[in-house]
Amino acid sequence: METLDAYLSSAHGTKHSTVWLADYRSTTLAPAGADAHESAEDLGDRLASAMRAFASQTAVVETREGQALARLHLPVTAWGERVGVLTVELDADRVPVERPLLQELAESFAVALTAAYRRTDRFHLDRRPTGRLTMAAELQWDLLPARAYEQPGVKFAGQLEPAYAVGGDHFDWSINGDWLTVTALNGMGNGLDAALLTTLAVNAMRNARRSIAAGQSLPGDLTDQAVLAADAIFSQYGGARHVATLLLALNTVTGELRMIDAGSPRMLLVRNGQVTEMALDAQLPLGMFGDTRYVEERTTLNPGDRLFVVSDGVHSAAKPNEATFGERELSRAIRSTRLQPPAEAISSVMRKLREYHAGAELADDALIVCLDWSPRADP
Repeated sequence: METLDAYLSSAHGTKHSTVWLADYRSTTLAPAGADAHESAEDLGDRLASAMRAFASQTAVVETREGQALARLHLPVTAWGERVGVLTVELDADRVPVERPLLQELAESFAVALTAAYRRTDRFHLDRRPTGRLTMAAELQWDLLPARAYEQPGVKFAGQLEPAYAVGGDHFDWSINGDWLTVTALNGMGNGLDAALLTTLAVNAMRNARRSIAAGQSLPGDLTDQAVLAADAIFSQYGGARHVATLLLALNTVTGELRMIDAGSPRMLLVRNGQVTEMALDAQLPLGMFGDTRYVEERTTLNPGDRLFVVSDGVHSAAKPNEATFGERELSRAIRSTRLQPPAEAISSVMRKLREYHAGAELADDALIVCLDWSPRADP
């Protein structure tokens, strides 16, 4: 951060810079580096504007009458994953010239910061202001490739809750050529045992997916992933433990969607403002029995379609003598996000889920994934 601040000062004439990192819930920002030691009062006015830039994913400029300095808040986002915000102070008359240059720098910095997470604990510590992660949650967050992805024609994001203590719920994804593969998992059990089970399932499916390079599988084929993961789990646990899993493969050019429903995660389609649950053929969870075979189902998305995938910690969340969240609130919460990008949409639905629980920590793991598809525009 010190190197970045020095570069911004010498190359762009900035007076001060702050890097804000998104916490694991993506509901607040925490300052990194030396700024992390500033008082809450000193950070407060900068934080509010930084949050606006983070939520809107657009630059926010602050100018005050009679003051020569302006603040520029720039989203720090890598391939659709919202990492944080870069705030700089500079002479107000320099903003029109420096703004596009600083926006480009913020994009490059996002890529570098994402890589740095794999090489140092420094930024992991800065982004968890509300407390330490459990061992199970640490495993799950480190297993994720990223929380979001974006390319022409497709936008994708996911979230795990309770963010600092999640156990078995997880999602994984990969982009290979024209195919985006997404899996949503609900590992049996709680805490570390569930996280270890999910880790085995994810890596078994990755192993199958990556065998494409050796000519042993085909792009978009889900059956090999399901079979290999099921065999690996059964070999380890002998049927005593299993993983409820939804496997998806989307052709980002044509909209072809391949699906295997091997458990409890549910998929809802948002089309023309209407929310409908997609009823798939229920197949056995991964690892329940040996030599299980799986069958793909296929459909085609329409331009502008949105998919939500939710675990039973969302759909089946219940309070005594009341309808479940899925029965009472979920469709309405999803409809309210129609103008929001996926990352904001899942935050909105999670916020409704917390309100349903009256602000109490979730009793069960909860997973939400949101995916938007539209045909790529011709170059």
